[in-house]
Amino acid sequence: MSSQKPSIPKGTRDFIPTEMVRRNFIFDNIRKVFQSSGYVPIETPAMENLSTLMGKYGEEGDKLLFKILNSGNYLSGIRDAGYGMRDGGWEMPELNTYTRHIAEKGLRYDLTVPFARFVVQHQHELVFPFKRYQIQPVWRADRPQKGRYREFFQCDVDVIGSNSLLNEVELIQIIDSVFIRLDIKVVVKLNNRKILAGIAEAIGAPEKLTDITVAIDKLDKIGLEKVSEELETKGLSGDSVRLLVPIMTMEGRIQEKREMLDNLFVNSETGKKGLEEISEVMLHLKNLELQNKFEFDLSLARGLNYYTGTIIEVKAAEVTMGSLCGGGRYDNLTGIFGLPDMSGVGISFGADRIYDVMEELRLFPESIESTTKLLILNFGKDEEKYGLQLLAALRKSEISSEIYPEASKLKKQMEYANRKNIPFVVFAGQNEISAGKLTLKDMRSGEQKPVTPDELKNILSK
Repeated sequence: MSSQKPSIPKGTRDFIPTEMVRRNFIFDNIRKVFQSSGYVPIETPAMENLSTLMGKYGEEGDKLLFKILNSGNYLSGIRDAGYGMRDGGWEMPELNTYTRHIAEKGLRYDLTVPFARFVVQHQHELVFPFKRYQIQPVWRADRPQKGRYREFFQCDVDVIGSNSLLNEVELIQIIDSVFIRLDIKVVVKLNNRKILAGIAEAIGAPEKLTDITVAIDKLDKIGLEKVSEELETKGLSGDSVRLLVPIMTMEGRIQEKREMLDNLFVNSETGKKGLEEISEVMLHLKNLELQNKFEFDLSLARGLNYYTGTIIEVKAAEVTMGSLCGGGRYDNLTGIFGLPDMSGVGISFGADRIYDVMEELRLFPESIESTTKLLILNFGKDEEKYGLQLLAALRKSEISSEIYPEASKLKKQMEYANRKNIPFVVFAGQNEISAGKLTLKDMRSGEQKPVTPDELKNILSK
């Protein structure tokens, strides 16, 4: 029997140690910014009940949910529901109905809906406004391509239980701080779902808001012509689409966009409210003098159904890539789970795309390439005893170090240090031990010098 070639599902990846060290560098920097702003960590399960997930992401999102088959004889659910053979043929029910009978759970699509469920379930244990962060993987049955994976990490930060626009301002400050730490130049795009609702009213299609936002959200991916075609297939009249196109594609200064929308929203209170909110947020941002650019983008829609106010998307300024971070205000997501009038706002950093940008721009510092700072070379059984004592003392001082496990040829041990990017090696042979002086070699410069064990600790601690 021939052996099977090992593989993993498309859209997923293994991470070798170098990649994991770099990923942890990203997570650690994001986590530090979250914590410095007063957010606390939580975790939720990888899988949720499908009843929690379905219907929260719109029709497109529902299709991308990974469903988990019921354990045991999952097909019995179909028979119990009366599906099966009819007049010699299989009767196929409507997909969502069919799914409910064979799958009760699904892998989480994002961290926001599980967070809303968490808040409702634990509301009596939390202090509101509740500020939380969460760094965990999510899964989407999407078509894999550059920057788009089926399994990927999200780094979410949300505040729930407050209507204040200061929360939006703080989240944009967090975005600015994270990308400054990672040395990535970005553009923060802002819009407001109330503005989009006002536009839908102004073009005579208020009932088509969801279709409009889902289509506009694809503008970067499929272009204006295809978006226009999709809107017409969704039932928008040609006149409505023609009115919408110049609004979606309008460029220029913030003031020019505001004036155009002021005229458009003469009869739309919703649109006026959205314009008022975006103006307040942008005024605060202007006074804060952020290092990264921010702009008011009328084509920004964020296709998820639960957004109700400010929407945010972050793009890399120097690399062509999908959004690195996105989010927005949701006024009643917890209401679905029985806790109405609990407004929240949050953003999510896409760690995998951030990684790809940093790799392309070579932004990872060399100093993080190795987790081991020092390798003690092995010269034999007697020297090993001394080496183990030295190793224990170094680790007690929180200096990452290891001893080569065998008294192999020196060339092999040095090659090991080079391949692992270990910056220092120490020679602890009989001569060094007798003299009480070790030989420390800097693997990058090639410089060697004698040091005492205490001097060794001081050098490596710096």
